Amino acid sequence: MTTELEALLGLQDQLATRQQLAAAGMTPSTIRWNAGRHWRVVLPRVYLMDTARPTPRQRLRAALLWAGPEASLAGRTAVRLHGLTSMPERQSVELLVPPPRRSRSAGYASVRRTLVGDVPLELNGLRTCSVARAVVDAAADSRSPRDREALFIEAVQKQVLSLDALAESVYRLRPRDAAPLMAALRAAGSGAWSQPEHELLELLSTSTVLPQAEPNPVLHDSEGKRLTTPDAWLDDVAVAIMVHSHTHHAQGDAWDATVSADADLVAAGVVVVGITPRQVRRSPALVLARVEQTWRTARLRPRPPVVASHVTTQSWT
Repeated sequence: MTTELEALLGLQDQLATRQQLAAAGMTPSTIRWNAGRHWRVVLPRVYLMDTARPTPRQRLRAALLWAGPEASLAGRTAVRLHGLTSMPERQSVELLVPPPRRSRSAGYASVRRTLVGDVPLELNGLRTCSVARAVVDAAADSRSPRDREALFIEAVQKQVLSLDALAESVYRLRPRDAAPLMAALRAAGSGAWSQPEHELLELLSTSTVLPQAEPNPVLHDSEGKRLTTPDAWLDDVAVAIMVHSHTHHAQGDAWDATVSADADLVAAGVVVVGITPRQVRRSPALVLARVEQTWRTARLRPRPPVVASHVTTQSWT
């Protein structure tokens, strides 16, 4: 093996294409002899210089090598690389290529030709499409409105993508393709920090009794101490609604801390209504009636000196 090939394999996670091996001086017979004996054929004409199972990163690298030098990781594959985890993961690897390359698939890799311009980027040595393109494509590919909303909200709240950039990417689509994403775009601009919180805000907005709920306000008590941020806040009577979710708030021992954190609100005189995402989805009428009754009861007491100063998320209309 030449020094140049060793250097190339080091850059490509010990993977190479048949064309690269031939360019390094290997004959077709040598390649055939090693394939399946000492090397693993990961994808057509893409070889791992080992017989071990490829790592997740090697799977991605092999897909890029198979798809060609202008290919970029896309869709759900790319959003995971950008740190977004709300969308259910797939074992397949999605890629985009510009024309004149064609759409095709092999094994676990699928390439789609796109005419929409994009500016790919390097992420940990792997070529991916832009964050906006990845998020919009992943959402457009999903049949679940909740998954689309969760992804858009997560992208904005984690600040990997601005709301304006997300909106621009949606508006670049054809109207028929953009239409299913508009509800998710509104959810991302609602101020909710998670999809269950957005469902709660949507439910509260249907009430003919309650004032408008403020999402995720910054609260301070009478001494200026910062309090736990509620998911929704009824400021006129100082009522906090908390969505307690293992998925979106905490896991394991931290779950106890999440629930216990409401105690500082109670100590400051705030009335706290705790609900779960399942209750909002399965019994919305009961949840709404419970919040409305709590609001009515809270009106009968003096309002505690709790100040809601501002919302910590960006707003958008």
